[in-house]
Amino acid sequence: MNSHTTYTASQRQTALMWALIGALCFSSKAILAKLMYREGADGVDVLTLRMIFSVPFFIAIGFWARRTRPYRMTFSDVWQVCVVGLFGYYLASLFDFLGLQYITVGLERLILFLTPSMVLVISKFTLKKHIDIKQWLAMVLAYAGIVLVFWHELDVGGSNIALGSTLIFASALSYAVYLLMSGELVRRLGAMRLVAYAMVVSTVLCVMHYLVLRNWQGLLGKNSVVYGLSLLNAVLCTVTPVVLTMLAVSRLGSSIVSQVSMIGPVATVGMGYIFLGEPITLTQTAGTALVMTGIFLVGKVAAQKPNSAAK
Repeated sequence: MNSHTTYTASQRQTALMWALIGALCFSSKAILAKLMYREGADGVDVLTLRMIFSVPFFIAIGFWARRTRPYRMTFSDVWQVCVVGLFGYYLASLFDFLGLQYITVGLERLILFLTPSMVLVISKFTLKKHIDIKQWLAMVLAYAGIVLVFWHELDVGGSNIALGSTLIFASALSYAVYLLMSGELVRRLGAMRLVAYAMVVSTVLCVMHYLVLRNWQGLLGKNSVVYGLSLLNAVLCTVTPVVLTMLAVSRLGSSIVSQVSMIGPVATVGMGYIFLGEPITLTQTAGTALVMTGIFLVGKVAAQKPNSAAK
């Protein structure tokens, strides 16, 4: 993609719509997972079926991306893609779906929304990158919001809230590691090709995980509702948001798209109320506002730093 391409106002508006739809589709992932739990599936079922249904699309995307951006991968590249697939779409998704069994979709989305702050902190200690005092204060604000929502849910939801929150935090941390590790690979392979390859690796790992823990026939014994929701999870909540977000980033840049994605936590809370009957409380609303404000400020300060766009 030529970085000097100039897009018209209409094209940029279309890209904003892509980013918005992508954020909404991705936010609905937790809703579909919860509906599948009600049909007798668990986190491992949801993850494995999601990957199996989505991998044909990503194989096709990988072939297309390879033709549009030819690059002969080295053994080192292949190894790094495998590691990225391990952290980005296997471990992160596994912890996410397991954690969702114990907490509300609203709290899940808020914890995952902390990923940019985790990237920042990891970069501080591994890459020696400087963190502005404003960013530290913004992160304190965001984590205070998480604590507020967490304690509220702990009061009404019981001890499993702590387990679920820990698993979701591990998911966000795994995805933060994936983002940090994928930087150089994105430059060599391109974002779409890397995502496609990483998803294939993750699918293999998910299937191996399932076969080690369970009889493969268990995947064939689900009801039609579970399979239908799994297909929706794959197409609507996995393939569609990845493609739309990448297209939006190519026209608007990652900074603008990341700001559009802030609709995610609000949308998840709203969908949780509509489709799952999860209550919306004043405490939850206040905590959500704190988290979104904190992460917004973290991103805003980073965007104002010299050369931040190139990092």
